[in-house]
Amino acid sequence: MTSTTAKFIVSQVGEIPQWQAATWEDYVAACKDPSLEEARIFFYEGYLWIDMGNEGINHARFNNLLTLVFYTWFVSKGGQAFDDLGGCVIEKPKVGGGAPDRILYVGGDFIQWQKGEPRRVNLNKSRIPDLVIETSDTTLTSDLDQKKRLYAALGIPEYWVVDIKGERVLAFRLNENGNYQECEISGALEGLPIALLSETLKLLNQGNGTAAMWFAQQIGNL
Repeated sequence: MTSTTAKFIVSQVGEIPQWQAATWEDYVAACKDPSLEEARIFFYEGYLWIDMGNEGINHARFNNLLTLVFYTWFVSKGGQAFDDLGGCVIEKPKVGGGAPDRILYVGGDFIQWQKGEPRRVNLNKSRIPDLVIETSDTTLTSDLDQKKRLYAALGIPEYWVVDIKGERVLAFRLNENGNYQECEISGALEGLPIALLSETLKLLNQGNGTAAMWFAQQIGNL
């Protein structure tokens, strides 16, 4: 059963959120609504998506595995600087916005929040992330459709969809036409085979620590 906050349809924990007709102003109002402070809110092409669901075990387990994967990878590359953010809202006013599971910046020049500014990153004024990731437990269809088109419109150069149930990672690079094309090698984690991420995902039921250690062993051979 769904509930309504103001004019918004809000899914309950365990339900798959609905995309609902809305305006950019509706999206901004939802982002400012105190009752939706814990929600992940997305807007694109006249539709709003509000996710109130808590993380499932595997979703949380892989999200934390990503931290270990990033750390291991960049240490192996000589300690390259990176900034790994989760749940941060990114947007281009009037175009679209959302709160990806993970946002990765590589190489320094990281965004800084200034007192008095909205807690949303305006990509017209700030550096665009190198990588955005959605971890899909129940939302795979939306992650490969509406959100994929949203992140392309925001100019995100690389987008990963982690299919938990399918034990695979799908990666996409933005081409010169502004569309995503599936890729086998990461550009954000330069030279990383996407297939290696999928193989790491298959070890998740042994614990994300075990999976991370296996990943570390494999990249030593690249």
